[in-house]
Amino acid sequence: MKLKVCGMNLNTLEVATLYPDYLGFIFWKPSKRFNEGNIPQLPPSIKKVGVFVDATIEEVLEKIETFGLDAVQLHGKESPEFCSSLKRFINDRTKALGAANLKIIKVFSIKDDFDFGVLTPYEEVCDYYLFDTKGKLPGGNGYTFSWEVLKNYHSTKPYFLSGGIGLDEIEKIKEFKKRPESKYCHAIDVNSKFELEPGLKDIDKLKEFKEVLGIG
Repeated sequence: MKLKVCGMNLNTLEVATLYPDYLGFIFWKPSKRFNEGNIPQLPPSIKKVGVFVDATIEEVLEKIETFGLDAVQLHGKESPEFCSSLKRFINDRTKALGAANLKIIKVFSIKDDFDFGVLTPYEEVCDYYLFDTKGKLPGGNGYTFSWEVLKNYHSTKPYFLSGGIGLDEIEKIKEFKKRPESKYCHAIDVNSKFELEPGLKDIDKLKEFKEVLGIG
């Protein structure tokens, strides 16, 4: 199981010394963690994820090319058709940049229950799913959804588990890893529970989380 730290902005290089598998950079202006381009050179083992909310294909492609993103995370109401078009444009325009293997992560927000049938049209047009907590904002709401819902996950596509995960969830994650529904959990995604302020991560907490769970 891998580790993604999202909402990076103010101390990215410091977080990079922990070598998480993914770092997420939010390109949605209303976010308190909006990144205006403050992305330093990172170790090649760390994948850069650009987070977008209902952006245009051109906006996404511009950020891919400018920052050498390894993945794009679509956190809005992007349709299967949008994902398919984006995938095609990525293949057409980024081969020369060495980013032809760039991954698409489609986010779905969950509250008390969820109809996993809505995933079917996305099966062929994205590489990962990300399950987050349904709240007022697209991400960073600070509380978890019931992971019991994932017992109904019928796909074999790997997914990221997100939504208000912090140190208090360590035992819960340990138990989750023993259950069948965790089989396709590719990574744990953390954000607001590991912050001193929006965009400024608490290195000690992240280090403890990573070491205790043995992830990332």
